[in-house]
Amino acid sequence: MTVPRGLLDGPIYLDHNATTPIDPAVTESMLPCLTAEFGNPSSTHHYGRGCRGALDHARGQVAALLGTTAERIAFTGSGSEADNLAVRGTVLASGVERPHVITHPTEHPAVLRACEALHRWHNTEVTLLPVDGDGLVDPADLAAAITPRTVLVSVMAANNETGALQPVDDLARIAREREVVFHTDAAQVIGKIPFGAAELDLVTVPGHKMYAPKGIGALCVRPGVPLEPLVYGGGQEHGLRAGTENVALAVALGTAAALAAEELASGGHERLRALRDHLHHRLAPRCRAGSTSTVPRRRGCPTPSTSASPASPGTNCSAPQARSPPPPARPATADTTSPHPCSPPWACPPAVAWAHCGCRWAAGRPPSRSTRQHITSSPPPADTTGSRAADGRRPEVHRAGWRRGAPESCRWRRTCAYESRRVVLLYGMPCRRQKSSTTGCARRRLGRGMCG
Repeated sequence: MTVPRGLLDGPIYLDHNATTPIDPAVTESMLPCLTAEFGNPSSTHHYGRGCRGALDHARGQVAALLGTTAERIAFTGSGSEADNLAVRGTVLASGVERPHVITHPTEHPAVLRACEALHRWHNTEVTLLPVDGDGLVDPADLAAAITPRTVLVSVMAANNETGALQPVDDLARIAREREVVFHTDAAQVIGKIPFGAAELDLVTVPGHKMYAPKGIGALCVRPGVPLEPLVYGGGQEHGLRAGTENVALAVALGTAAALAAEELASGGHERLRALRDHLHHRLAPRCRAGSTSTVPRRRGCPTPSTSASPASPGTNCSAPQARSPPPPARPATADTTSPHPCSPPWACPPAVAWAHCGCRWAAGRPPSRSTRQHITSSPPPADTTGSRAADGRRPEVHRAGWRRGAPESCRWRRTCAYESRRVVLLYGMPCRRQKSSTTGCARRRLGRGMCG
């Protein structure tokens, strides 16, 4: 993969679980669909037939990555839309008087919010299965929670914060034996580890997590699974999503899927796993006393590495300390009217206090050795001039994490940006106590970093 232009001059990017840069080959593949190939895929003339061929080819590329057939792929506008189509579509098409849905508290908010809306508007019963210390669902709990009214089980394949891999095959087998539709959001495993969807009912595939643009996703649907569409109209995408197809973005997703298949075939996921472990082992000793840096014991997803430091009175962490604890994960037999859209640190042991100061590092391809050495190299000696530059001006804190105008040694005081109850590490090592003058989420006081 050629390094995207946006990564050449900016900070090292370690948040690939949030989104990935667009592969330049993906960008190149979609350009003809934005210029010469402008037709409507539903048209039967020359311009329409060309676009239809490109759309079908992209559908086949996504299906090949999942190990299934092209007829099962329905393009959507995002992974969240695919989750909603799977959850809402299954429940509304079930015909059960009071349908029952099973999920878990560390699921993606798109699933949890859809379940909440179904309870509010359609009297759907929702059960949240408990998770263990690694954030995993016990298949025995699922077997005990299924009732005659259960129409859907939704469990994500891998968690975006911890990388915990759920026992999807075991959970899907239990659901299939009880004739219950099984859905999994595979956003964090597609293209990162080998993953097959042939035996699964519904699989969510987002584009921007696999080096395709934002605004494109897909839902892999097993033949015979009834779904009520979210958007009605001309019957595009096998009648599941009306509206003229965005051929350019579909082609981009197909190209990204083909590149991901090539990367997996060449052992790219093992190289990425080695990079994750290298980052973990080099950065863990630098965390301050009392903190932990851990790779979950049963995790197999090769991207994220996490660390946490216990919150205590007077600790300036990434989230307010005077926060009331969220509700614990409900037992498998519980019925909830409002599924709590919590992140894994809130739902799993250890205590809630550890959730306030967690960092997530998520690398991606290309796993270059130079990048790895730059992140984990030792910082220069401490700057003796203080936090001001040689001319007396206070350094500017750049939005991307680079302190402009600072002496060279000051630039090792990397900045951390506050984002959604966690600190996202933008430049490898956190900074010392300072204020930010930038826009967006970094406008908050940055506080003390996790390390140093």
